[in-house]
Amino acid sequence: MRDATAIRFDDVTLGYGRRPAVHHLAGEVPAGSLTAVVGPNGAGKSTLLKGVVGTLPPLSGRIEVTGAARARIAYLPQAAELDRSFPLPVYDLVAMGLWTRAGLFGAIGRADRARIEEAIAAVGLTGFERRPIATLSGGQMQRALFARLLLQDASLILLDEPFTAIDAKTTADLLDLVRRWHREARTVVAVLHDLDVVRRVFPETLLIAREPVAWGKTDEVLTAGNLLKARRMVEAHDPHAVACGR
Repeated sequence: MRDATAIRFDDVTLGYGRRPAVHHLAGEVPAGSLTAVVGPNGAGKSTLLKGVVGTLPPLSGRIEVTGAARARIAYLPQAAELDRSFPLPVYDLVAMGLWTRAGLFGAIGRADRARIEEAIAAVGLTGFERRPIATLSGGQMQRALFARLLLQDASLILLDEPFTAIDAKTTADLLDLVRRWHREARTVVAVLHDLDVVRRVFPETLLIAREPVAWGKTDEVLTAGNLLKARRMVEAHDPHAVACGR
């Protein structure tokens, strides 16, 4: 039986040193749900995903990734965190999605090559296989990264600003993949800025401003009052504050 919960936050505080970036977050992300994480700049959205991935341990509280999701997490960081200077062709970048199964130096067989080609075709990059990633546009690079996610075949998919600075056609195509993952009962959590996209595609939303403002059905979370509250909370934040023990 599949776990009803993919991620559980137990009064979590995340930060750098003792400086909190997200604090007192409690709640659950249901397995198979499609959840947007929104908030003003500096609200702690990316920090939250790093906590779920495990690259940033909580200052206090606990993050539990449960069931099948624990062993099968796919994480797409912000584009600014990716080094595109390495001389890597599109095919090899996409093939990296098989590493969790085959290992870094594992052999890629005929079936794997077929899966790589299918993933490249699914994102509209057929013919780009030998193109160095340094020559790709922002939208093309994001398509390649989504192809890599397809190969990871993860139960839990974390996306950090996946549609920032890419063209409308690419955004629409990649949103179709997000919808596909949702239909396949995968759990998707995405940090987003475009509230129109959130309202149109994501049934659940977490609005944070270093601490939770509202969490639930998107149309109930993204109210004018909640958005104003979030902005004021971030503006009032003391950058020198230390984690409290509430």
